[in-house]
Amino acid sequence: MSRPIVIGSERSEAGLPAAMAILARGGSALDAVETALRCCEDNVDDHYVGTGGLPNAQGVVELDASVMIGSTRAFGAVGAVRGFPNPISIARAVLERLPQHSLLVGPGAELFAEENGFERAELLTDAAKKLFHTALQTSGESVEGEQTAAQQGDARYRQSALELVNHFAPHDGPWGTINVLALDSSGELVVGVSTSGYPWKYPGRVGDSALPGAGNYADVRYGGSACTGRGELSMRSVGARAIVTELARGLDPTEACLAMLADAATLPDDFRAELRCLALTPDGRHGAASGQDGSVYVVMTDSSTEPEFLPRSVL
Repeated sequence: MSRPIVIGSERSEAGLPAAMAILARGGSALDAVETALRCCEDNVDDHYVGTGGLPNAQGVVELDASVMIGSTRAFGAVGAVRGFPNPISIARAVLERLPQHSLLVGPGAELFAEENGFERAELLTDAAKKLFHTALQTSGESVEGEQTAAQQGDARYRQSALELVNHFAPHDGPWGTINVLALDSSGELVVGVSTSGYPWKYPGRVGDSALPGAGNYADVRYGGSACTGRGELSMRSVGARAIVTELARGLDPTEACLAMLADAATLPDDFRAELRCLALTPDGRHGAASGQDGSVYVVMTDSSTEPEFLPRSVL
């Protein structure tokens, strides 16, 4: 029997205790990952997942999520979902109830959610709306060094709005996609990811969180991994799969994470932002890496009384 363990990215502590309660009583890694991420999605103070997530450039919250099973590499995901507060559960339903497919997006994902009894809800909270409106206000202050003057004409307005959105930075405070990786007593390894994506993103943008091998990957022979941060870099480097490949080569989890970040750092990117990752092996070893000091990840075992915060190694 394996010793249960669950790890997660920053802010996963909102859900890890519930996940470990499931694992400690012999429950499945899949149930633990879904439960943990639902807790995070329901945390309205977290503006990067679920209810309260920050909206796209049109002021609409769009959510992505995925889950992957290490023993079979079965994968379920949804992208650009509007009006449903728990995309991780819809992603699991895709995996279990629609095995001929792995990924549904937009209206199709929403139709599937309705057919399977998921309830709609308003995702844009007053707090998230205030952040959005504040970001859109013109003022004498620059946005990352540039000012956008009021302009007339529909075409010019659209262009200036797009330029403004492209220069937005994430709001202050902990931010980013939430990853949860769990190993249960049977030896099953599951990885789950949930996000509202980049703030003020172009409508319909789907990031790495919904893509196998990019934001999420699990292979019980070697380990599981997940990414958060600049999803376009993770997509281009196939980040999560690259980490598992390094685990298969014999690198430890931290070394594997650093190797992926080093590769992603070679890619040209005019919109470069930090990329972070973490990994868990079938024997319970774990590690994480980031591009800046101060980043952490969260761990719980069956002997934990509360989540433990560990520093990520820095590239």
